Amino acid sequence: MKALVLTSPGTFEIADVPVPKPGPQEVLCRIRAVAICGSDPEIIRGGLAGVWPPSYPFIPGHEWSGEVVDIGASVHGLLPGDRVAGEAHKGCGICRNCLQGRYTLCENYGRPETGHRHYGFISQGAYAEYNVYSVRSLSPLPDSISFREGALVDTAGAGLHGIELAGVTAGGTVVVIGPGPIGLIAARFARALGAGRVIVVGRGARLQAAAALAADAVVDFEQEDAVGGVRALAGDAGVDEVFECSGAPGTFAQAVRMVRKGGRVALIGVPPDAVREEVPFKYIVHNEIAIFGSRANPNVSRKIIRMLAAGRVRFADLVTHTFPLQQFATALDTFTGRRDGAIKVVIEPNGPEA
Repeated sequence: MKALVLTSPGTFEIADVPVPKPGPQEVLCRIRAVAICGSDPEIIRGGLAGVWPPSYPFIPGHEWSGEVVDIGASVHGLLPGDRVAGEAHKGCGICRNCLQGRYTLCENYGRPETGHRHYGFISQGAYAEYNVYSVRSLSPLPDSISFREGALVDTAGAGLHGIELAGVTAGGTVVVIGPGPIGLIAARFARALGAGRVIVVGRGARLQAAAALAADAVVDFEQEDAVGGVRALAGDAGVDEVFECSGAPGTFAQAVRMVRKGGRVALIGVPPDAVREEVPFKYIVHNEIAIFGSRANPNVSRKIIRMLAAGRVRFADLVTHTFPLQQFATALDTFTGRRDGAIKVVIEPNGPEA
């Protein structure tokens, strides 16, 4: 099969590699669509070499959908031809966090002998014509949902998990900081879950996209103070929830200053290791501000798929570019350079859906 193979930090090629074989409780999937994630360029660049990936050669990619083509032993409920959407995480299933359903916080992370997998990060990923996955990392995908939309289920899960941790006040006001793909989808979920008003904070073309696709109001932090702009729109009392989806320096403290007394902040965006925040400690204590860290997308994929199928949310308009696997370099440049209004760039290793 053809696959995108990282051969060393910053170096990759489209190569012929063996098709993997499914083991017990695993299935072989034909990858029909895989979306470029914000973490992929750093993995490809080698900024996390030795961790993500642990060694070379390596196949990255984790936001994908496709169809089952073969099943391993002890597989129940999936058959060849079934359409599925994948998740990156598969916990060991036996540690305390996994038993509580918090498998993205698996205590055996990075120990494949326990059954842990993190596809596209430490386990071989989806930038290939085929890959093997645990049945625990798959969700059925109805015919009514395209493979391109299915590839965004993993992306969307990061937003929905953070929203579920913090909650959405019915009829309340929500702020989303960072109008990237996760932020745009989080804004749509907040509205679908009952928010009365959604304000998005950002800049440039992405903020313009938010104004057109997801927000009731926007604040351009290059033109005005983000906290002041939000409070001018929402009132001096502040907003009910803030979902920080950028991971940019300074936004944690801004989020805290935006919420009302008793408000809630979910930190969904992943900052670089070097980012250190100074937060208003006393303000948080005296105003009982609740803060939630949020990692990835546990237990939300099937909810997202049901909402897509019911028309409660949509993702199709967020896929702005598609490429075959052989044009991955152009696709990556389009994504990182945000060329031609790129929001979500999808690779189709086995060609476009009919």
